[in-house]
Amino acid sequence: MKKSFNLSKSKTNRELLFITLPAIIFVFIFSYIPMGGVIIAFKNYKFSKGIFGSEWVGIENFRFLLTSNTARIVRNTIGMNSLFIISGAVISVAFALFLFEMSGSYVKIYQTTMFIPYFFSWVVVSYIFTGFFDMDLGLINSLLKQFGAEPIYWFNKPGYWPAILVIVHIWKSAGYGCVIYYSTLIGIDTEYYEAAKLDGANRWQQIKNISLPMLKPMIIIIVILGIGKIFNADFGMFYFLTKDTGTLYPTTDVIDTYIFRTFRVLGDTGMSTAAGLVQSLVGFFLVLATNLIVRKVDKDNALF
Repeated sequence: MKKSFNLSKSKTNRELLFITLPAIIFVFIFSYIPMGGVIIAFKNYKFSKGIFGSEWVGIENFRFLLTSNTARIVRNTIGMNSLFIISGAVISVAFALFLFEMSGSYVKIYQTTMFIPYFFSWVVVSYIFTGFFDMDLGLINSLLKQFGAEPIYWFNKPGYWPAILVIVHIWKSAGYGCVIYYSTLIGIDTEYYEAAKLDGANRWQQIKNISLPMLKPMIIIIVILGIGKIFNADFGMFYFLTKDTGTLYPTTDVIDTYIFRTFRVLGDTGMSTAAGLVQSLVGFFLVLATNLIVRKVDKDNALF
């Protein structure tokens, strides 16, 4: 019996492996093989000499991250990503709970409407954004003029932009997060809610004592993955929405836009690779550290 069970289990594993094989090959080709290019971060890379023929410079390419702008771009990157993680989790969970409490075909309509912005590229979003925030013809300034108020020159006011970017990020990505949490909610056994109703629990008590605890593991996973990318800003958002305006750099200049400008101006592939390597390593250790903290607090909800 034991031998038969093992053979059956082995056959099942082979089938699962065959199903996942395309994804494994894809990740290996596009994620693991390119890791050999990390060596560029330690070389004065020249296209004419190639990767292995270029001069070895050690950590010289990492020195540009220690300039006077480092504190600002690191602060902006971590600060904005922290706001995105917190606001995204709160709004997405709230929307998922609202949809879960609704009934009828309207749920799909609301769900689709919220999910559509996720598919817009940042180039498209930037044009929509300009329609609202253009200094002369934007909708907001036009309304301010109609009410006799002074128009706001948004691209000269860096202090407004953290809030603006958070709002745009929520509008674009909250629907995607909502779908993830909503899928978790509809997978909860309905017997929990039926038992709660028999005990006299109202809707808020059911949300507080059933829905939110069931969502907790998924929320932790999403937050841990978000923390792992806290050093990687969304280049499309910070570049296209701000139009790379110099006056906004105090609050919107992040690591990714700084790397892009460095590569565009200096054309130094080694420096750009070094910055990308730092981002990846910091993100990796942040995931390990965050997961370790979660394991200490609640071992069952840790990612690994």
